[in-house]
Amino acid sequence: MSTLELSNLVKRYRDESESTIVAVNDLSIDLNDGEFLVLVGPSGCGKSTTLRCIAGLEDVTEGTIQFGERDVTDLTPEERNIAMVFQNYALYPHMTVRENMEFGLKMTTDLSKSERTDRVEASAQMLGIEPLLDDKPKELSGGQQQRVALGRAIVREPEVFLMDEPLSNLDAKLRTTMRTEIQELQSELGVTTVYVTHDQTEAMTMGDRIAVLDGGELQQVGTPLECYYEPENLFVANFIGEPSMNFFEFQPVGSRLENDTLRYELSSDRRTTVDDVDRVSLGIRPEDIEVAEADGRNTFTGTVQVVEPMGDQNFLHLDVGGSSITAAVDGSYEIHDGATIMIHLPESKIHLFDTESGDTLSNCQRTNETIPTVQPTPGEEVA
Repeated sequence: MSTLELSNLVKRYRDESESTIVAVNDLSIDLNDGEFLVLVGPSGCGKSTTLRCIAGLEDVTEGTIQFGERDVTDLTPEERNIAMVFQNYALYPHMTVRENMEFGLKMTTDLSKSERTDRVEASAQMLGIEPLLDDKPKELSGGQQQRVALGRAIVREPEVFLMDEPLSNLDAKLRTTMRTEIQELQSELGVTTVYVTHDQTEAMTMGDRIAVLDGGELQQVGTPLECYYEPENLFVANFIGEPSMNFFEFQPVGSRLENDTLRYELSSDRRTTVDDVDRVSLGIRPEDIEVAEADGRNTFTGTVQVVEPMGDQNFLHLDVGGSSITAAVDGSYEIHDGATIMIHLPESKIHLFDTESGDTLSNCQRTNETIPTVQPTPGEEVA
């Protein structure tokens, strides 16, 4: 087990015209021993390149990578003691599950046959694939193949796990199951893990922390709830969350935010945050928009364009003053396309951003609810 430290990591490429492409730019992140970090961002943001640099599959242009006290920047992948799980599983089709799981140990360690067998069988038991050890990959389902790929990584007993979108080839229901299994497995093993994904749900539900990348640069690193409720800039606010945050562009005028069709009243505390800004982007999450019974402060008229039923919720796609926004309402709320409704944007739920720079001016107010302590039953230990 090990900590992981990326210090001022830079990776540059040259294209066919000899132009420089910066894939990762001055990236610094520290991971605690046993931490689960999710790298998330749009395609081309540099997350997979970062993972390949950690693995030693890409040379680092600038900066350093450390596992604990050991500088691994210039070491080969074999010397780094990492295990990687790929998107396509990368199983050898002519080998059995047992042989696939054992192959890395056979090639890179001096473990005896019996020691390799013990590791393979222990990992297979942990993953529930013992009955599959003599099967070939073509005989396995997608989820079973993914478990074999995880088992192959586990038997190496690495310092760091690296996972590159390992669930993207699975169907939605199996992805949900495998997310839980990977979390439980990582927690049980306590191995420092870097997990790359573009999937919002994976990012929010799996990691101890999320690192959001864009254009090769780190936008924010924090817990899932910090990135959701306290985004550091417009990009993070827009990227994290599904459906995305809604935005209105305004100009500060006195105690109000105004555009050609809408007026939003600010309290004195929020007004001071926009004093030195020419253009303000007001953001609000779909679930924070309220359906209003009557006109009032910061209440607007919206026309329903599309109703998207989700079961427990309905997503209402609305036209509000020329802006297209999404509101999440209770699934029992019945409304039809073309209907006109009143919506309220509570000030406690809005985020304000400098439109030009994208920097956050103020975030919503988070409600801190007391979580009751669960008392163990007699004779039961608390983990």
